[in-house]
Amino acid sequence: MSLSTAQLLRSLTGLTRRLPVQRAQIHSKPPREELGTMDVAVGLTSCFLCILLPSGWVLSHLESYKNRE
Repeated sequence: MSLSTAQLLRSLTGLTRRLPVQRAQIHSKPPREELGTMDVAVGLTSCFLCILLPSGWVLSHLESYKNRE
């Protein structure tokens, strides 16, 4: 590295040390209502249908996607 590159890198790292760091203030409270069995079942089913089903479709039809017709 040349001298000017080293000086540039040193000046950039020195600048980042002086910048204030903002921290997220995340506070959690207990839920107002407990989740029931039906709520959990609906949530898991919707996750399965929205994420796993399309990816499973693509993986099961991967050979047909590889062939160009």
